Amino acid sequence: MADLSLASREAHRQTTETSIEQITAFLEEVLGRKLVATLAGVADPKAVGRWAAGERSPRAAAEERLRVAYQVFRLLLTEESKHTIRAWFIGLNPQLNDESPIMVIRAGRFQEVMVAAKAYVSGG
Repeated sequence: MADLSLASREAHRQTTETSIEQITAFLEEVLGRKLVATLAGVADPKAVGRWAAGERSPRAAAEERLRVAYQVFRLLLTEESKHTIRAWFIGLNPQLNDESPIMVIRAGRFQEVMVAAKAYVSGG
């Protein structure tokens, strides 16, 4: 198992240094356009493609959700495959009162998702 503190700091650094276009394109590739739109809180999945292409920028609240999702994804990548992480994002999570991480991110409960991701990485 990776050093959780180090992995968490590295995921934060990567998230800070990565453009929103790159973050959106990555999330679109691994989660799919509809799920990214859902977690970002937008009705039109086509907006995700425009953000990834750099044609438009997401509003501040959507960008915040995208960055949180990316940071959580980067943290989970220290221990799991992209396929497993996608399943983690969409599944009902006991750490989150049986809500999916995607819906918890959409609701703006970022700290709860990060705690759940850290618990998962540390085997909890």
